[in-house]
Amino acid sequence: MEDEPLSVAAVSSVGQNAVAIAFESPPDFAARPGQFVKLVAEVDGERESRFYTISSSDVADTFEVTVEIDPDGALGPILAELDAGDTMTISGPYGNAYYEDEPRAVILAGGPGVGPAVGIARRALADGNEAAIVYRDDDPIHEDALDELAAEGITVHVLDADDDMGEATTDVLTHDEGEQVFVYGFADFLDAATTAIDAAGGDPDGAKVENFG
Repeated sequence: MEDEPLSVAAVSSVGQNAVAIAFESPPDFAARPGQFVKLVAEVDGERESRFYTISSSDVADTFEVTVEIDPDGALGPILAELDAGDTMTISGPYGNAYYEDEPRAVILAGGPGVGPAVGIARRALADGNEAAIVYRDDDPIHEDALDELAAEGITVHVLDADDDMGEATTDVLTHDEGEQVFVYGFADFLDAATTAIDAAGGDPDGAKVENFG
């Protein structure tokens, strides 16, 4: 879809300056956890847009994106004020680093990468597959969702922003056939994650990676 106005179904807080926004899915909308959409708004006469990854398990009736709000940003204050019934202009989905029914998904997430991590783990559970998450952030969000996933049997490691990822990554990698590693985050996190995968005996080149900039 391209620049389509979609209605907000619900908005919920998922942490300090972070919300999960659920939109009504348009007919024939098809997207996978790990893909992302572009949210667009007009601010002071200028078109502003940002990309956000899907954090819901599916998009059948609604789909959810996780948004970290920058109170001083151009788009953040607008998203922070959204309520059910409001509309946003949206395009997408985009991206090729997404869940494709792999028997086991291992997700290494930095900062806003927790959005796709939650979406993929939720979908894997719904499909009867396995998942594990290593999430590194100085101010974690989606903690309720992560607790729920852990209670359902998903292995979840939440690390501080400066923590070494080696031990946690070694713990979640099984090296079994059908295991797929996903990496979501900013460039410095991607470097740390791929180093941890390599040190744990995994294949960094085989990971599905999305660089947030």
